[in-house]
Amino acid sequence: MNRVEEKIRLSPRAARKLIFAALTGAGTASANAVYFTEAILDTELSGLEGHGFYWLQYYCEHVKSGKVDGKAKPKIKKLSPVAFRVDANRGFAHPAIEAGFLKLIPAAKKNGIAGMAVHNSYNAATLGFHTGYLARQGLIAFGFTNAMPAIAPVGGRKPVIGTNPLSFAVPGKRKGTIALLVDQSSSAVTWTAVKRAAEQGHPIPLGWALDAQGKPTTDPEAGLAGSMAPSGGYKGFGQGLIVEVMCAAVAGALRGPQMGSFMENDGKPIGCGQFFIAIEPQMFSGGAFAAQVAALAKSITTQKGARLPNARRVANQKRLSKEGLPIARDLYERLKSFA
Repeated sequence: MNRVEEKIRLSPRAARKLIFAALTGAGTASANAVYFTEAILDTELSGLEGHGFYWLQYYCEHVKSGKVDGKAKPKIKKLSPVAFRVDANRGFAHPAIEAGFLKLIPAAKKNGIAGMAVHNSYNAATLGFHTGYLARQGLIAFGFTNAMPAIAPVGGRKPVIGTNPLSFAVPGKRKGTIALLVDQSSSAVTWTAVKRAAEQGHPIPLGWALDAQGKPTTDPEAGLAGSMAPSGGYKGFGQGLIVEVMCAAVAGALRGPQMGSFMENDGKPIGCGQFFIAIEPQMFSGGAFAAQVAALAKSITTQKGARLPNARRVANQKRLSKEGLPIARDLYERLKSFA
């Protein structure tokens, strides 16, 4: 039976206050909650409902239960002038990424390229927020993060990799802007979309998930018990493998099957990984970068009905800043209870 949720709207200012208060009230250090708060707020403003407020309740639960250390201080190891390894120290991914970026950004600007691995980490949430942060600093950014098993290999039935998103962001001509941003999971849709459909009693479209026998299903519960459908078949699984190698093998974090749950208070740290590559584009392009990106963008936006990746998020940010952010009343009350 479908369940209708009563919703209210929050101004960006009220939402920021709620997010920060919930995180710190649950036991997150204030210093660890600032960048994290902005990431969650940006996710909601971008119209990615179900990926910000919804997950915040689990972040808070995990701090209170001790699954994640909200007061952890990341440890950064400089491996070379352009290579850094960050130990999130069983804390949230966001403060570890934020701390690492303070080293990554100047290194990339000075040397043309730099890389950063994060291990012993946690859910990085919306990956595009992090790559977008680098793009606003004038850098091209690649980002990878792995997750608990959700996708079975093509022809198989048992999930071995997560929805494993990959993100790519390009800086705009004006300082502090983003020209385009790609942020996509390796599955046809996010795992959260199927989870929320199950919670709300909604069927899912064919093509979203497979049941335990590997057959397409419209039952979200069967999909959660089976496997997420990879995006584009074998191509999506291939993308997921790239992310798994970058995060589990290169960053030295856990593989999906080794991780603790992203949702349950199972007492087991998640231990996932992230990897970021930052590139100074003008140095490599000989000065052609800005003009070429502008021409590329124009070739897309001048076509009726076409849009650049990230255009919808930007439009949502403008609209929702005025309209307010929708949130289910029961979720709102739950988040307030942490604060």
